[in-house]
Amino acid sequence: MTLEAYGGLAAVTNLRRPPEVLDTDALPETAKAELARLLTEAAAMPQEEQAGRVRDAMSYTITAETGDSVTVLEQSDAAMTPAFAALLTSLRKHFAQQ
Repeated sequence: MTLEAYGGLAAVTNLRRPPEVLDTDALPETAKAELARLLTEAAAMPQEEQAGRVRDAMSYTITAETGDSVTVLEQSDAAMTPAFAALLTSLRKHFAQQ
């Protein structure tokens, strides 16, 4: 899985920052299953309507490759579903442990 974050107040400092990458094959089975569950829930939940541009909002792209399929989810702080937020939080915890 990869996570790209862009925009917000730190946009100027993050211009060339590469995406964070998590090798899910290296995770314990329970962690791998939890991420798969969160990804499925986030992909199934319709994205919330954005009322307009929100100044300094961060945007996120999560990409997951499974076999021959690729799932790409994009949301922002301005309109984020609870399922996407849960997946993002879980990914950040795994990145912090690397």
